[in-house]
Amino acid sequence: MSIASSNTSMRVPAGFRNLLEGLAREVLREQPTNVVAFAAQHFQKLLEQREAGGIDPVAWGAMLED
Repeated sequence: MSIASSNTSMRVPAGFRNLLEGLAREVLREQPTNVVAFAAQHFQKLLEQREAGGIDPVAWGAMLED
């Protein structure tokens, strides 16, 4: 059985790269034993900041990438 190859290129959503770089930076800084739980807490904090009317890290990251 063969699978046809595709020349489709996928694009990373605007701000996503910056969001992941921020997570990576915090993981390296904190050195958590449970990276998955740390990532969940990190993203929850960012979501709470956005909902409180603060900075939206995705929108901010998208501006940086332009």
